[in-house]
Amino acid sequence: MARYSVKQIFLDNQTWWGFYKKYGPSLRPAIPITIVKFLSCRHPIRGFITYRCSDIHCQHVKRVFLTCKCKACSSCGKKATELWINKQNTILPRTSWQHITFTMPSELWDFFWSNRQLLQFIGGLAAKCILTLAKNKEITPGVFIAIHTFGRDLKRNVHIHLSTTTGGITEDLTEWKELFFDQATLMRMWRYKIIKLFRQKSSELIIPPNAAKKMTKDNINFKAFLNMLYEKTWIVHCSEPTADHKTNVDYLGRYVKRPAIPDSKLKHYDGHSVTVSYLNHKTKKYERYRISVEEFIKKFIQHIPDIGFRMIRYYGFLAHRVRGKLLPEVYKLLKQEEPQVNPAPTFAELIKQNFGFNPLKCVLCGQQMILASIQFGATKIHQLLAAHQELACFRIPCLKNC
Repeated sequence: MARYSVKQIFLDNQTWWGFYKKYGPSLRPAIPITIVKFLSCRHPIRGFITYRCSDIHCQHVKRVFLTCKCKACSSCGKKATELWINKQNTILPRTSWQHITFTMPSELWDFFWSNRQLLQFIGGLAAKCILTLAKNKEITPGVFIAIHTFGRDLKRNVHIHLSTTTGGITEDLTEWKELFFDQATLMRMWRYKIIKLFRQKSSELIIPPNAAKKMTKDNINFKAFLNMLYEKTWIVHCSEPTADHKTNVDYLGRYVKRPAIPDSKLKHYDGHSVTVSYLNHKTKKYERYRISVEEFIKKFIQHIPDIGFRMIRYYGFLAHRVRGKLLPEVYKLLKQEEPQVNPAPTFAELIKQNFGFNPLKCVLCGQQMILASIQFGATKIHQLLAAHQELACFRIPCLKNC
């Protein structure tokens, strides 16, 4: 069965370069920056590491081209995901955790594309719901959130994935108390906070076409539009608590460090259109849809975050400003040893872990390859942007199966 990648689709027929020449002036700055990063992954322009065989009688030399470490890159995203999961599984305390999904009506989704600054607030508002309920019991839980802008079919779907301990440390740091989160209460709090945010920002918001069309059709103003949404029942889904954090970390890890669509979901590409597979939440079955290459690129790049935007955020005793003080106390109360964070694994260790072979084993004599030299290439953004056309027109084999 033919396998495809997002990178192949962008490079085939110089598709991305043609798209950029057509739409470049209208793109957010983060988009070309991100695309040149992921197109430069393992490209000679980035430089390479040279390994030589440790046997002085063997002349074998191997070059490993440097990677981009970009979230839009499927390969680097997989590595970043594994590193993040391993780190969280080491650091987070072993106690009961609960995964909660905060959604909002579809009428609000487009607002976040016309007013991207709104994305800065919603993660904190979801966490605030949890922290407020915990504060009423005078305890502080551990919370981390992931901001998602997409559904499994790449459509716009702004929502928050939140994981929280179902307990917390008391204000005097002497006791660990259990917590319970009522789904209906969380829904009302979340709905109130989001509508309040839109009301506070109403004078500076750009109304997207779909919302403007609905307000015209129903003959209502923006205030009445928000009131209408406030009357709806929003979906806040509380999963059953789990014995530890690993289930939640593994689930979020599949999304937070990877591109909006993994290569495995690309089922067909013929040079003109792309067929994508996704799991339909309603039917619980895998479905497919076919779109033009240009439409695929539009769907893909719309979910690229702005430069510096943090998709994962930490609150409660996991907040960076207090975790140094509170986490050791949490470990003590839960009778757990303070974990030692291991250094990030090397690329060779990751290859062994995932594919079961040693990439630094000499293919000629079987001896270990050793580092010989590092040749650094273009790593600065301005250097990569200067080579944008060169990167976008780089030829690699691309599979087509009409």
